[in-house]
Amino acid sequence: MRKIVIPTDFSSGAYNALQYAVALFKYERCEFYLLHAFADEVYNNTGVLTQNQLEETKNTLQTNYEKSLEDLMKEIHKFSANPRHNFHTIAAFGALIDEINELVNRENADLVVMGTRGKTNDHQLIFGSNTLQVIKYIESPVLSIPANFVFREVFKILFPSNFMIPYQRRELKLLAEIGKACTAEIFMLYISNFPLDSLRQKENKEFIREQLQEVKVQYQRVEEQERITAIMEQIEKLKIDLLVMVNSRYTYLENIIYESTIDKISLHPKIPFLVLQNFHREGR
Repeated sequence: MRKIVIPTDFSSGAYNALQYAVALFKYERCEFYLLHAFADEVYNNTGVLTQNQLEETKNTLQTNYEKSLEDLMKEIHKFSANPRHNFHTIAAFGALIDEINELVNRENADLVVMGTRGKTNDHQLIFGSNTLQVIKYIESPVLSIPANFVFREVFKILFPSNFMIPYQRRELKLLAEIGKACTAEIFMLYISNFPLDSLRQKENKEFIREQLQEVKVQYQRVEEQERITAIMEQIEKLKIDLLVMVNSRYTYLENIIYESTIDKISLHPKIPFLVLQNFHREGR
């Protein structure tokens, strides 16, 4: 049973991410948790609220969003009546990151899925600010879906790595299961002018090979260059359907997510982006 958390702000991007998740895991038994956190909407109110007004606002929003989630459920059943899928709705007065992490740990969730942009749809950001924060701080893998991306079967997965860090078994298991279910091929990309020489790199590569043994994997090295450019070139050249990276200060991802504008970031994939987390969490 796979457990998937899907934060929603009721935008088209969030709805698109939901549709993608339902399609990607159509053959699996899944529990989907649709979450809307709304504390920011209360505290960002420009007026000064008394305690009674605050409680009244919270209760009103709670009722409204529970109704919106019910309406969303009706829409889900229109495009997917999959008997393998169960859905749960949660309207929570709390910060988005806190509520997602609490839900992830309480349910021991396998994955968070969300759109890259929400209602703000800020084209100057590689991800919507909420998605960026989720990628950085949520204690589970995060699959982000570009705005307006139409689901297509996953046949080719790109996984850049310098093989310098140990990976978490649970995250690699998720990747292996996605690859196996989709009969996909995983391309491990090593960007360097030199072959894998260190014992650490060789051990990490062997660990990855063991975890992905049921999936076809190709290892390839390209000459050292600007990493983002190299990744984009491989996405285009290989016609990649899913990009996978690891959230760690020792990998390429940190260099990408801490930039703020497209002017500084050339990597802006128009394909789904799965971010694995390189740390232990409860429930593993």
